[in-house]
Amino acid sequence: MRDYVIIVAGGQGLRMGGDIPKQFLPIGGRPVLMRTMERFAEYSENLQIILVLPQSQWEYWRELCQKYDFPFPSASKASPSGGGLEGASYLLASGGSTRFHSVQNGLAQIPDDAEGVVGVHDGVRPFVSVEVIARCYDEARRSKAVVPVVPVVESLRHVSEGAKTRTDYRLVQTPQVFDIQLLKRAYRQPFNDSFTDDASVVESLGHSITMVEGNRENIKITTPFDLRIAETLVQH
Repeated sequence: MRDYVIIVAGGQGLRMGGDIPKQFLPIGGRPVLMRTMERFAEYSENLQIILVLPQSQWEYWRELCQKYDFPFPSASKASPSGGGLEGASYLLASGGSTRFHSVQNGLAQIPDDAEGVVGVHDGVRPFVSVEVIARCYDEARRSKAVVPVVPVVESLRHVSEGAKTRTDYRLVQTPQVFDIQLLKRAYRQPFNDSFTDDASVVESLGHSITMVEGNRENIKITTPFDLRIAETLVQH
């Protein structure tokens, strides 16, 4: 039995206002995506990492791997250990037309009879704590479907009657971690616009989702402002 994580990195960098996709931008002298992958390698050297990246970006990723002494695997084949992963290896899968299809492609790298749990994580969340990763994987072995969340700290206002307070809401993060067979079954469904994240895909099967405590620093880097915050976080 082996555990997996699918790291989805399909951003085009449009909200960053530049030509370089956000997952490749440097923070503290290293690309965002490498920092994200290293965090999961730190959690467990036995965790099989699957990187989902648009094929149009593979060559640029290869160049970055050479520049930063980071391993670059062939498609659908584990790379020898080395580089920043400190003994871990990873698989490379093609990105799809949507995040849903990218996750499908990542899941295809996992044997159909595999047992264990699999996480799905945003490639541009490099500050998830190892403690949160462990919490998600440990709980997923019990409840089969887990998402990390943090409280809403800003005030909320609903535009219609029956407003709820911010204590009724949580901000959802990744990794979202599931029993492998459950997630594979969920992703055999046709794509639906109501699928906002992996948890919503699993919920459509009627399975409940367990929430665990996330970490506030686990931000998703999507704008130049986020990048400035990331530069501050990487110093601490």
